[in-house]
Amino acid sequence: MLRTTLAALAVFSAAALAACGSSSASGSPTPGSGSTATPTVAPTVAPTVAPTPTPAPPTVDLTGSWTGQYSGPFNGTFTLTWTQTGATVDGTIKLSSPPDTLHINGTLTGSTIAFGAVGVVTYTGTVNGKSMSGSYTDLANGHTGSWSATES
Repeated sequence: MLRTTLAALAVFSAAALAACGSSSASGSPTPGSGSTATPTVAPTVAPTVAPTPTPAPPTVDLTGSWTGQYSGPFNGTFTLTWTQTGATVDGTIKLSSPPDTLHINGTLTGSTIAFGAVGVVTYTGTVNGKSMSGSYTDLANGHTGSWSATES
């Protein structure tokens, strides 16, 4: 009986192997016939990232002293003393009313200036040659006013 089972298994295995090596009647390749198609993969295109715009370089050098006036909830005069490194300004502002001298710092982008004393007041405006002007905000109460200055 064992011989009969082994013989039947050998015939079945031979038939299965023979079927794998031939093509089907429809002409489609069968596994192992050597005609398998290699799938093609479309190339992946990496997304392009828009470059970060570079801020416009400052168009003026504000180093030195500037005198000006402000109006709004506070009215008075001031003196700015700046040093400038690239687009960064740093210095002091001496106010007449209420009287105070504060450290200020800020930035220039093209002819636009933004500066202030941390936690006290912010100034924004534009610079045109030896003059500048804009608006300020008192951070303690949100009141706003205007300012202007000329180089001394």
